[in-house]
Amino acid sequence: MDPRRHAAIVTGGASGLGGATAAALAKAGAKVAIFDINMDAAKAHAEKIGGIAIKCDVSSADGAAAAVKEAADKNGVARILVNCAGIATAKRIVGRDGPLPLSEFEKVITVNLIGSFNMMRLVAAALQSAPELDAGERGVIVSTASVAAYEGQIGQAAYSASKGGVMALTLPAAREFAQFGIRVNTVAPGVFRTPLLAGLPEEAQQSLAAAVPFPKLLGTPEEFAALVMHMVENRYINGETVRIDGALRMAPK
Repeated sequence: MDPRRHAAIVTGGASGLGGATAAALAKAGAKVAIFDINMDAAKAHAEKIGGIAIKCDVSSADGAAAAVKEAADKNGVARILVNCAGIATAKRIVGRDGPLPLSEFEKVITVNLIGSFNMMRLVAAALQSAPELDAGERGVIVSTASVAAYEGQIGQAAYSASKGGVMALTLPAAREFAQFGIRVNTVAPGVFRTPLLAGLPEEAQQSLAAAVPFPKLLGTPEEFAALVMHMVENRYINGETVRIDGALRMAPK
């Protein structure tokens, strides 16, 4: 679908992968709502790209519903949803201090998987009765998984499980929403130059880049956003999870 003049929601859209995606959608003419818990960053980025900033905890049923309604009141029903909000923890299932606290595993699952599902259900519910566009399409949902969904490393159990769930959700959601003309896809990025990785020493960043077969670089948020935009615009991509990783396959640790 052509994003011009259509409302879009990007969760975690204040920075990193979400920030670049929000900027790409705005540049393409979409009316972008940035959902984030960091309102200072969200407002600054929204002002920069000509969007709006809305505070949202994607894992909250009531909070996310209120945020979706606020966005619809300002921009209209969202035709595009991009789920980028997420967190990570690097801890073993059983470490030196004993088993991983269950609450820490639950938190990652709640934000990454349940949060993506929560936003998907709310946006899809509103979209089902929206007017049809070309070829009966009503909208598109793109979520963010990770190569860790395929090759989770030691210490990534919670993160890998959450992203594997996002990947597994893609096809059944695409099949269910097909009758309404709503496409569902997922991007699985490798090692990208996000704020988290940018905070590492340069030597550590170079080591990560060296593990990528080609190109031996960290991915840029703009490259991630370009793939999301293609998924939005290409109506025949549906029910797919696409890796963007330079042929990287993660080692056990």
